Amino acid sequence: MQTPTYATPPGGLPPQGQLHTGRAVFTEAYAVIPQGVMRDIVTSNLPHWGGTRAWIIARPLTGFAETFAQYIMEVAPGGGSDRPEPDAGAEAVLFVVEGEIAVSVAGQTRALGPGGYAYLPAGSGWTVTNPGTAPARFHWIRKHYQAVDGIDLPEPVFATETDIAPSPMPGTEGRWATTRFVDPDDMRHDMHVNVVTFEPGASIPFEETHVMEHGLYVLEGKAVYRLNRDWVEVEAGDFMWLRAFCPQACYAGGPGRFRYLLYKDVNRHPALTPGGL
Repeated sequence: MQTPTYATPPGGLPPQGQLHTGRAVFTEAYAVIPQGVMRDIVTSNLPHWGGTRAWIIARPLTGFAETFAQYIMEVAPGGGSDRPEPDAGAEAVLFVVEGEIAVSVAGQTRALGPGGYAYLPAGSGWTVTNPGTAPARFHWIRKHYQAVDGIDLPEPVFATETDIAPSPMPGTEGRWATTRFVDPDDMRHDMHVNVVTFEPGASIPFEETHVMEHGLYVLEGKAVYRLNRDWVEVEAGDFMWLRAFCPQACYAGGPGRFRYLLYKDVNRHPALTPGGL
């Protein structure tokens, strides 16, 4: 297995002489937030977090994300939170892209480095700290958990990407594969956060058009992505939001692999009122 790499926001500010021409775009069906706009000036501070700032790259908003919020957290050594989640109904996935964090939940504490994954159930009272000597960066994806009568609540899950064999998509000879951190048939889970990998030259060979909403953060490489009516170039560090039923496809341009962290809502009936649960 190739050693994975994980993009992070550049921070800082561009020089005064830099051109304004860029790739950021916000439409009725999709948005692209390129890595070059994830600068210091657009970070947020959060209540009950110490030594921390966040790039908030998706949030429920009319005409934008409906089912989830996604942050890129940057936590200084010794920083973190003993009450990170303000909403008792929100579940979480953490995915580490730089440094190390320690996550405590249900009486256990786990250390997670790059490629580390944690699923944290709603109401579990989890905490997180940076025990290292360098800043830690990780994705924090939040969603209101949709409980179902007769189905048990999910338990915490900890994993590391490199310990999981990617599942190849049928008929692709492994050139398009997905690393899954939970069983897709486990009906307790109402969201999946996976890592999708394309080898150079691989593609999604049709325009996917489906009910799942997506958040895609490019971890590595580059590609040309079909988003609704447009072909858009994306690279490591870019984020894409795709609303439900936005047509999508891609070609991985090489020379290396193209990989992204993928969020989607799954395993539940659609709400019969827009934005409802």
